[in-house]
Amino acid sequence: MGKQKLFLGVFAGAVAGGLVSLINRDTRDYTKQKMSDVKERSGYYVKNPSDAVQTARTKFDSFNKKFANGTESALKALDQVENTLDKYADKKQKKLEDPNNN
Repeated sequence: MGKQKLFLGVFAGAVAGGLVSLINRDTRDYTKQKMSDVKERSGYYVKNPSDAVQTARTKFDSFNKKFANGTESALKALDQVENTLDKYADKKQKKLEDPNNN
């Protein structure tokens, strides 16, 4: 129940904030322009659904490639951190094992 009230409150706040922001004339003009752009684009894709599918596929492939590259980079960084920690741990272990080495 509390979760529903939270989401309802956030949604109501967002709607209220959006309506208040429309008091500004520049914001209203910007909103009208963006809504017009959305109407044109959606009308085009309704008339040409194959283009919509092709565009979605292209965007999805691009996202997948970027995600895979990011994951690979993160794994390489983690591997480097692990190697550095292993070297540090080995030096510390050797120092503890050899009391004559100060």
